[in-house]
Amino acid sequence: MTTSADTHCPYCALQCAMTLTSPADPAPASQPGPGPAPVLEAPVRAPLEVSPRDFPTNRGGLCRKGWTSASLLNHAGRITEPLLKGPDGVHRPVSWDQALDLAAQAVKDARARHGADAVGVFGGGGLTNEKAYQLGKFARLALGTSRIDYNGRFCMSSAAAAGMRAFGVDRGLPFPLEALDSASTILMLGSNVAETMPPFVQHLQGARDAGGLIVVDPRRSATAAFTADGGGIHLQPLPGTDLTLLLGLSHVVIHEHLADTAFIEERTSGYSAVARSVTAFWPERVQSLTGVPAELIRETARRLAAGARNGGSYILTGRGVEQHVDGTDTATAAINLGLLLGLPGSARSGYGTLTGQGNGQGGREHGQKADQLPGYRKITDPAARAHMAAVWGVPEELIPGPGLPAVQLLQSLGKPDGVRCLFVHASNIAVAAPDANEVIRGLRSLDFLVVCDFFMSETAAEADLILPVLQWAEEEGTLTNLEGRVLRRRRAITPPAGARSELWIMARLAERLDAPSTYSEDPATVFEELRLASAGGLADYSGIDYAMLDRGEAAYWPYPAGSTGTPRLFRDGFAHPDGKAVLVPVAPRRRRTPEARPDRAGKAMTLITGRLLEHYQSGAQTRRVAELLATRPEATVQVHPSAAEAMGITAGALVSVSNARGEVVCRAELSTAIRPETVFLPFHFPELESANRLTEAATDPVSGMPEFKFNTVWVRPVAAPVSASMLQTTEAS
Repeated sequence: MTTSADTHCPYCALQCAMTLTSPADPAPASQPGPGPAPVLEAPVRAPLEVSPRDFPTNRGGLCRKGWTSASLLNHAGRITEPLLKGPDGVHRPVSWDQALDLAAQAVKDARARHGADAVGVFGGGGLTNEKAYQLGKFARLALGTSRIDYNGRFCMSSAAAAGMRAFGVDRGLPFPLEALDSASTILMLGSNVAETMPPFVQHLQGARDAGGLIVVDPRRSATAAFTADGGGIHLQPLPGTDLTLLLGLSHVVIHEHLADTAFIEERTSGYSAVARSVTAFWPERVQSLTGVPAELIRETARRLAAGARNGGSYILTGRGVEQHVDGTDTATAAINLGLLLGLPGSARSGYGTLTGQGNGQGGREHGQKADQLPGYRKITDPAARAHMAAVWGVPEELIPGPGLPAVQLLQSLGKPDGVRCLFVHASNIAVAAPDANEVIRGLRSLDFLVVCDFFMSETAAEADLILPVLQWAEEEGTLTNLEGRVLRRRRAITPPAGARSELWIMARLAERLDAPSTYSEDPATVFEELRLASAGGLADYSGIDYAMLDRGEAAYWPYPAGSTGTPRLFRDGFAHPDGKAVLVPVAPRRRRTPEARPDRAGKAMTLITGRLLEHYQSGAQTRRVAELLATRPEATVQVHPSAAEAMGITAGALVSVSNARGEVVCRAELSTAIRPETVFLPFHFPELESANRLTEAATDPVSGMPEFKFNTVWVRPVAAPVSASMLQTTEAS
């Protein structure tokens, strides 16, 4: 007898709908309990069959990652029992009781020696809403620490900060994705959806047919290629100049009288200051700073204005313009442009940002961020603290204050006044964090590192204790996609006997730590508490329940009890007290040249990083999928042929890319799709191919976002093959 479950893809925030079908399950795994898990051989299971479902975001489409997503459920490398690192550095199985006792004792020791904030938690945007919510509660009450943040700080934080100050609320897309279908003009900045979420591109077709798809990217990416043959315009600015380009577009809108003056007067504040701030950014000057021709700047502004008046215009931003030390200001400039044109709150137009991780939206709403409580409440707000204290049944003073954003949290690892015991959930920071060599040093300096994972990721390999957790098709819960739509994740197969849900782990550790409040291992119970916790907040889920989601009802937050949800935000007003959006003047700051160790044999270049079609995030999962790895088995550095010729680099040759923080050695890929002064590296690969060895841990002062997209490196050919000793030397440097 076969079984099936309707669910959603485990990867990006598009959350493509799929059905998983499997033959009859083997004998069910033992139910999680406080005793040790039996050590059993994993049953041999026939692979699940993945079938796409018709759904508004993907319309029956899947990308390569989605089609192959089920292959990891039977992977031979799956961790199915707790593993403890011995004095010899080898991980060996231990019982669940022993593992949980060790973790609890490590917490108690760290708190006794160094205080509660010596315990830290690093979460992830791949956790379900239930796990993200309970993780924030667990950190603050069971561990008693303020030191919690998550990898969404590397993804959405700049756009979120910009949205909060402009609109008073942050929801990636404040409209359903299908709204893009009827647009005549779409300006997309810093996002390569054709590779990162391929089913998305069908929503760009209407704008492309109208000749109104405008893509801003220093590379001629797969998405930028859609602008060819009359499809639109590709603007190819110098890396790090997106803010200047956006100011130039706003200058044209204002000085050519293209702005929606009625909208500005009725629904915004701050116009005069913004109008003054863009005066100096006329198109010819912007051309000299960005490399984008002045006439294309004018044409882009005019197309956006015409679309707003006629067929609808949308502005979409992605990580390429946000992962900078001025990412919040750049996202703000994009919002300002949208407000000048009257796009947000319109029935046919809008501004939005594209969430990357599967639950990047929900994961940041309910308590994983250092400065937030559930419902998108500020942790410093007395009313928010009182609300949460009542829901949790604890005195308000037990809830710690704000902690450290991700980069600062990682920089504190092992320091005398920093985190000494760290829990990592759904994140591979040894590969994904900026200045990765320094992060690895920090992990190795901890007194105790606990990593919850289902594979031996590069971060798990550093752990003192690895706790095996469930994969996506083995658990129940909810996620929130890039539109702010809450979706059901359904269990399709029985998990391995030794694996446990993070909810179960938190509940058992809370018992050992005599934690206040309650911690359930049942996702439905946790979601009911999340509903109460979020009620009245910006991200209000109180009107959503599992039953309505199981019926297939669309649930866009905010969804207060008794309402029908909010598919399109801002129709009646913005979330500031006066109901108006705020135009915030921004200006380019003088960029500090990132430190680069001079290499007389190399050439100084600008490094940008990004994703490939075949891989996802740090690659901890997709590098284990045979079909994906066969297509993209290694990192390659993309170099313009003219630059390569000047440096003596040939296609396929080994190339060193280095700076003061580290070195990457990989093969050269020659392409005219990239600017001559720029090189591109994907960030999915580990060790000597890890792009984040080179990225700087400098952060945006508002959002805490690291500088991933603008780093100076030295590029040169490598004369000899890379050896293991080279790798060890680089690791130790």
